[in-house]
Amino acid sequence: MKLSHFEFELPEELLAKYPAEHRDESRLMVLNRKEGTIEHKMFKDVINYFDEGDVMMLNNTKVFPARMYGNKEKTGARIEVFLLRELNSENRLWDVLVDPARKIRIGNKLFFGDDDSLVAEVIDNTTSRGRTLRFLFDGSYEEFRAKLLELGETPLPKEIEREVEASDEERYQTIFAKHEGAVAAPTAGLHFSKHLLKRLEIKGVDFAEMTLHVGLGTFSSVEVEDLSKHKMDSEQIIIPEASANIINKAKTEKRRVCAVGTTVMRTVESSVSSNQELKAFEGWTNKFIFPPYDFSIANAMITNFHTPKSTLLMQAAAFGGYDFIMEAYKVAVKEGYKFSTYGDAMLII
Repeated sequence: MKLSHFEFELPEELLAKYPAEHRDESRLMVLNRKEGTIEHKMFKDVINYFDEGDVMMLNNTKVFPARMYGNKEKTGARIEVFLLRELNSENRLWDVLVDPARKIRIGNKLFFGDDDSLVAEVIDNTTSRGRTLRFLFDGSYEEFRAKLLELGETPLPKEIEREVEASDEERYQTIFAKHEGAVAAPTAGLHFSKHLLKRLEIKGVDFAEMTLHVGLGTFSSVEVEDLSKHKMDSEQIIIPEASANIINKAKTEKRRVCAVGTTVMRTVESSVSSNQELKAFEGWTNKFIFPPYDFSIANAMITNFHTPKSTLLMQAAAFGGYDFIMEAYKVAVKEGYKFSTYGDAMLII
């Protein structure tokens, strides 16, 4: 398939700036692949599509406040620094993106905080916007991490186009977030409330947690028309043995196994045995899923409505069927569904 197959007209007002007032009261479009039907529901109605013994696979990564603002020495120019990943905890080396990048060269120093209590030196250029920083800080490693948390802000995606507000700290995080390491939220999981999870649990639905620390690669634009030439950035994943066992048991029993989000789908598809079972795994994945693709683990999927030409839309189309998904997106635009990070959800069964 080609990049141009995933172009569609998305009115700007359909890009969600804020989440629904209550997590589980966003809208839910339900696509039934076998029947070819489209239903319009509320997210909390998702419970009606799952029974005892079915499994929901959840990404329990936790977003850290990755966006910081510093000032360049001498000129005082304000520079945005987006923390991508820690390279070396002892030397406090980090991979970051800087903006505006043209002003930031090797050897430059950046000062953070009103009292300049944190300083970073640029020691390498990695990409056009990428840099390696060495943070200079007198305290212990724990104090250094606390300082990053204090100075960082919730890394809302740029397309939201508004200032970060206090409520974002809670809402741009799933309620089952545990392991810090993501620079973007696994958005399908944002729709689950504590109440809905409890109701699913009472109904006998099992949960299998895993971790994919979402990097910006998930959202990087595809620059090539031939999708087979696109390379995803690697992201760290962890599939615990206990979760793999829950999922494999449900598969054997022909239960519904639902990937909550594209990150979960990429995680499980990165560790499949020759007999189509999920294997416990800890490592990295750069899995890129686009049509046509044979899925091995999940037979249902929850995902948000994604922007044109995004790898997330491509994965949804691979799972739901290209024609069906593109038709559903036309319906979503017509019906005023909200798109992207804080937008509405789709259940594909």
